[in-house]
Amino acid sequence: MATTPPTAPVPNAAEVLRERYTKRLPVRLEDLTGPAHGTVDLPLHVAWSGRRSFDVDRPRARMGLYRTVLAEGQREDLISFLNHDLLLRQWPVLRTLISRSIREVWEDAFPVLVAAGPTAA
Repeated sequence: MATTPPTAPVPNAAEVLRERYTKRLPVRLEDLTGPAHGTVDLPLHVAWSGRRSFDVDRPRARMGLYRTVLAEGQREDLISFLNHDLLLRQWPVLRTLISRSIREVWEDAFPVLVAAGPTAA
């Protein structure tokens, strides 16, 4: 009787997302050298639908920029468009506006983000 080889377990969607976001992380938060002021125009591979230009000096626009880059950007985009000081400052609110997968990956990699504000899910 022939036996079939065991199949590898299929990862669930959350595991796939966590892996995707983990691969994009900068090595250090200090590597995030994006602008602290001015306007940022995102490339199409990051903002492929909707708004592409963001005024970093406007808190709501900056929050939209960070949400978009965290969700869609590659490592180079994170480094180029996010600013580590601004990320730390707005993390307590930003963490409530991003997906659980993104939030967990960033907070696991950079515990200082957890210390930046409330940790309620």
